Amino acid sequence: MRLLPRTLCLCLALALSHAAPSHLSNTDKGEHHDAKHDRCAGIEFDAIAPDEKGISFFFKGDHVWRGFRGPSYLLNSSFKMADDHHHLGHVDAAFRMHNQDDHTDHDHIFLFLDDKVFSFYNHTLEKGFPKDIQEVFPGVPSHLDAAVECHKGECVTDSVIFFKGDDVYHYDIKTKTVKQREWVHLPKCTSAFRWLERFYCFHGTQFTRFHPVTGEVVGDYPKDARNYFMLCPGFGHGHRNTTVRNCTHRHLDAATSDDAGKAYAFREKWFMRLDSHRDGWHAFPIVSAWKEVQSNVDAVFSFNQHLYFIKGDQIYIYKSGAHYTLIEGYPKSLKEELDIEGPVDAAFVCEGKQTVYILQGQKMLFIDLTTTPRHLEREVVLPIPKVDAATCDPDGVKVYVGSEFYHYKSPDMLAISQLPDKPQKIPLQMLGCEH
Repeated sequence: MRLLPRTLCLCLALALSHAAPSHLSNTDKGEHHDAKHDRCAGIEFDAIAPDEKGISFFFKGDHVWRGFRGPSYLLNSSFKMADDHHHLGHVDAAFRMHNQDDHTDHDHIFLFLDDKVFSFYNHTLEKGFPKDIQEVFPGVPSHLDAAVECHKGECVTDSVIFFKGDDVYHYDIKTKTVKQREWVHLPKCTSAFRWLERFYCFHGTQFTRFHPVTGEVVGDYPKDARNYFMLCPGFGHGHRNTTVRNCTHRHLDAATSDDAGKAYAFREKWFMRLDSHRDGWHAFPIVSAWKEVQSNVDAVFSFNQHLYFIKGDQIYIYKSGAHYTLIEGYPKSLKEELDIEGPVDAAFVCEGKQTVYILQGQKMLFIDLTTTPRHLEREVVLPIPKVDAATCDPDGVKVYVGSEFYHYKSPDMLAISQLPDKPQKIPLQMLGCEH
């Protein structure tokens, strides 16, 4: 595998207690096995891939890091071989398979070394592996630099993108066909990573975001991986600053979920996003997705492929999509849009319904979003004096107060309740807190 200028890799290490693999000298074996790696010192990773539980693994030599913080481990402590005859001193590339049409290999991690491929599930080598790369992925070359999964909708079909030098191979999982392209405009990737539907090429200690179909660089890059994908002293944008913050006063400003099933929680100038419980909550600055809103929202709700933000006495409406777009003419006043005065404390819409429930002080207001002009239909008194946020999902309504929430089976049950339900603790990740 080439070592080129970008970063975020973990090292695969498997037991070298028996005879050393043919591709390692005795000197290499000792140096790799005993070496202690510090990714904050600046490392060019060999590969990056999540496992079936959503834990991201960063590979370097015979070591691997689990997640975005913590020490490295020997590869054989994380990826179990079926016998003592196969060992990995490093990997060239790795990716997690996304193949929902064939669950025999869906969510498996594939590791590549020279002309061989290893398939792991639950970190155990699958029967019959390793195999020749050409047997499993016909048309894909050996001695790869990087690989990354690409879901249908991001790519034309469920695919794997393989990198070798300037050449890129789009492998169609269903048809097992390959389209080869040359991406000279992209730095040579020593590892690649799909993170929250975005694609990153790592080179040296840096990374660059790219479009998975064209390879076009998206945004102002390259950037230092230590500011975003690991917790390092003296570094800090992204992951460190968006997840480690003062949590003495734990609360939410707003929460909602969109039509794609993604959940959002808002707090001060940050939002936490949950794509799936497997991958967990992840925090970002609000301005990175909704620049006009900036921070400190009062309420957020989703309706008919649009996301509504309420801030003070104004409302912002964004069209949903790969990127949210502010509808022309907004923000508008709450009075003009919903026939109410601000500010409000929370708002929610239940899936498949047309009523937005506005929580304001100890009142809950009912507004039909399909009427023109919109107007207040009725209001009820709540059993809770004041709330911070509220959501509605198939499990019912959750009302958030401080670091706790109350669960009700439906908006009607919330409306007729005389006393608050038994409170439950909000997950710390949803609050953007670690401890």
